[in-house]
Amino acid sequence: MDTAYRIEEDIIGKKRIPREAYYGIHSARAAENFPITGRRLPPEMIVSMAWIKKACARANRMAGTLEPDVAQAIEQACDEVASGKLHDQFIVDPVQGGAGTSTNMNANEVLANRAAELLGGRPGDHRLVNPNDHVNCGQSTNDVYPTCGKMTLYRLSGTLLQALGRLIRALERKADEFDGVVKMGRTQLQDAVPIRLGQEFAAYAAVLGRERRRMEKARRELLVLNLGGTAVGTGMNAHPAYVSAVVRILSEMTGIPFVQSRDLVDATQNLDGYVAFSSALKGCGVSLSKICNDLRLLSSGPRDGLGEINLPPRQNGSSIMPGKVNPVIPEVVNQIAFRLVGYDATVTLAAEAGQLELNAFEPILFDTLCEGVSQLTRGIETLTVHCVEGISVNRSQCAEALRRSVGVATALCPLIGYDAACAIAREALATRTPVEELVVRKGLLSREAAREALDPGAMTGA
Repeated sequence: MDTAYRIEEDIIGKKRIPREAYYGIHSARAAENFPITGRRLPPEMIVSMAWIKKACARANRMAGTLEPDVAQAIEQACDEVASGKLHDQFIVDPVQGGAGTSTNMNANEVLANRAAELLGGRPGDHRLVNPNDHVNCGQSTNDVYPTCGKMTLYRLSGTLLQALGRLIRALERKADEFDGVVKMGRTQLQDAVPIRLGQEFAAYAAVLGRERRRMEKARRELLVLNLGGTAVGTGMNAHPAYVSAVVRILSEMTGIPFVQSRDLVDATQNLDGYVAFSSALKGCGVSLSKICNDLRLLSSGPRDGLGEINLPPRQNGSSIMPGKVNPVIPEVVNQIAFRLVGYDATVTLAAEAGQLELNAFEPILFDTLCEGVSQLTRGIETLTVHCVEGISVNRSQCAEALRRSVGVATALCPLIGYDAACAIAREALATRTPVEELVVRKGLLSREAAREALDPGAMTGA
């Protein structure tokens, strides 16, 4: 007999499990069946699962459906997992068939085996603490797993919102710093009319402020849980006292204001809240990508492009061209945004593909959203610290581009008419003569009137 293993049995048959492993046969089969991403469950999701199982154990003890010593041992095991221990025992790939049952059972087995050990038993001996009868008491994957996903996304998105807030404040500081810099505004990449650089940066802060509010609104939907609904939202096999208490207990334990859905069947069937959250995530990425496009354009050159701002140099830009420095930070944020658009498509399809009382595709949905939130958070952090905070302006370049431009001729339309202003603009382009000089030379305006009309600063508004 191989003493390095123990034998466990399920409806499929028997299987060898490493003797000291806290996971069991269900986890081992799932690890074999789903070698999909090569990753394991994110640590934030493992911690969320531990908090949920702890709340369930306490609610069941209060309802009288778990013996106090068993409930206490499960709670202690949950505390250990929540503190970072035993994470190596969560061996199941986050992308899996079975609507998350493998992840739920992985948690049930680890917690049951550790709780049994705390009561004097050994991993694999389910007489003291059983993964299904005790750790999973009053529960189903169908209410535990979505609760775990919502809790994880709520916590992760809190960090995202903090990072986004820091970026908005950094852009607002740059808007103040650059408010006196008048430059040429551009539409469709062509010279338009003057604008202040500070106004451009203030607009970046404004759009991200709206994205932040959209994210906050979508995030609030994550607080509504179907925990207590068990398999299809009817609460089958759950004690009424447990059902009425478990979400309140979870909220008290975590400090997160969770509420139980008024319609547990609806909350078990439908994933529209995740679609809204994914849309907010994508929208934030899209706005960030547009801002990064602008930063790359405004810093282009630096000699033969616009060159109006300088991005902090972060690394060599070429293996062949000496001295070349690329806008690598905006570029990586662009790429994160591209991925978020694809992630949103995945979430949309997963949410649509549910049938009847359950959606089987929550694993790919949660994995996608967790990845998206984490990558966007890190992208925002590097954009803030390694790019935006160090941006400087080339004032002379802005002034020279403004001097050469004929866009200021727009201000002449109310004074000399559109057609005459067009003729001035065409001649200015052809002869490289300043607009002010031409309008005075042709006797259309006095020098004083022309200077006042063509004052670039006055054209940028109050």
